[in-house]
Amino acid sequence: MSTAARLPLCPPDRSAETRCSPTVPEGVEALILDFDGVLADTVGRHEAALRAALQPYGVDLDSGWYSRHVGLSIHDLLAALPGGRSLPHDEIVQRSRGHLLASVHTITPIPCVVELLGQARCAGVLCAVASGASRLLVDPGLDALRLNEAFAAVVRREDAVHGKPDPELFLTAARRLGIAPDRCLAVDDAPDGIASARAAGMQVITVVGGHLTPVGEQPAQPVASRQQTEPIR
Repeated sequence: MSTAARLPLCPPDRSAETRCSPTVPEGVEALILDFDGVLADTVGRHEAALRAALQPYGVDLDSGWYSRHVGLSIHDLLAALPGGRSLPHDEIVQRSRGHLLASVHTITPIPCVVELLGQARCAGVLCAVASGASRLLVDPGLDALRLNEAFAAVVRREDAVHGKPDPELFLTAARRLGIAPDRCLAVDDAPDGIASARAAGMQVITVVGGHLTPVGEQPAQPVASRQQTEPIR
């Protein structure tokens, strides 16, 4: 059974010393969150599913390589994987998604992000998801966490021509909310996602070890710049 996120109408007022997450900065009118590794603690599940899907083809997924490419869609991952171009992408995608969907009910939220989401809603800030994953995974994940009602817009990989680090996913979310990008606060845990949000002109914070933290002043460098142009199936 999943540990569904319980989103209070207004989170408890905590002191700066005990608050789990940063408060929503003044002037922010929209909060835009990545899904995997931000709203939901799913990075390990995705790595394990892809590794299992690659095993029948004699490919061993390197954990270090995967950690440097977290945030890409599975199609982008397979395109970037050494030797991956010769693999049957559609079959591997189906295998990986099968593993993930079989256990979607077990996903857990990242509490600090859920707290920030509650603070934003309490303050009347519009909220959206901008994920590089497919709707086949994002929508059941939001259902499992019981967070659908928190978002005025949900943007998935199919909703944009280009995936992260291109800014299109974040810009699409801002457009659907009707909020200017410079009035948006984005949260992403991956280098490509941070680069995407910055390229969109948004304020950005990240997730490290389950906690929200400011992004350094130096521009984030994407780990993979190849843009996926074929539709995600």
